[in-house]
Amino acid sequence: MNEVIERARAMGADVETGLKRCVGKEDLYVMLIGTALKDKNFDLLKEKVLSKEVSGAFEAAHALKGVLSNLCLDPLAAELSKVTEVLRAGSLPEEKDMDLIERQREEYMNIL
Repeated sequence: MNEVIERARAMGADVETGLKRCVGKEDLYVMLIGTALKDKNFDLLKEKVLSKEVSGAFEAAHALKGVLSNLCLDPLAAELSKVTEVLRAGSLPEEKDMDLIERQREEYMNIL
């Protein structure tokens, strides 16, 4: 099996389900992971949180949560889900939560 996939599994991704969603095509799954991790919504989320724009931050977080959940990058999707719910309630996430998302994103990018 692909080294990237094995490393993603070790980081907590539900690789089996992710691969099923990609009809078992490992190259497609890896490509989609790379595309998702480069999504402009990561930068937009950070920008909107820093400028205290809850609505825009919510939209970015919600979009990322969906994409990452579909790829079964569960640890990162779970953190984005938490941030999404904080934003949905009209509050801003804590800096530590945003830092954790960025660290996890970087960890996944490092396996590509």
